Amino acid sequence: MAINTVKTVTVFVADQDRARRFYVDTLGLEVKADQTFGENRWLEVGAPQGTTLVLHKPFPGMSAGGGQGTLFASDDLDADVVRLQAAGVVVDGPNDMPWGRQATFSDPDGNSYVLQG
Repeated sequence: MAINTVKTVTVFVADQDRARRFYVDTLGLEVKADQTFGENRWLEVGAPQGTTLVLHKPFPGMSAGGGQGTLFASDDLDADVVRLQAAGVVVDGPNDMPWGRQATFSDPDGNSYVLQG
């Protein structure tokens, strides 16, 4: 197979500026690209390495906030949970699961994430 990586995952958000603040200022991701093409804006964020997220306005017939199941990895789950909670993010966990420790949270649009330690 010639496919060797997942480059981006699109996350639909209602307000790209609000999303940028959340993903960069609150989660600590980096802006990889922020370009406007006519009425479209390509806002891409991510960790220093790995798959990035494109924070995009919903395509016709779609809505913001439907994303679920994306996992972020953490080197210090407890500290990251405390940091997110201090920033006003509602976090469930950390919880011990059969596969390890994790916490869950959502962005301002309701896109859900798992933070795994």
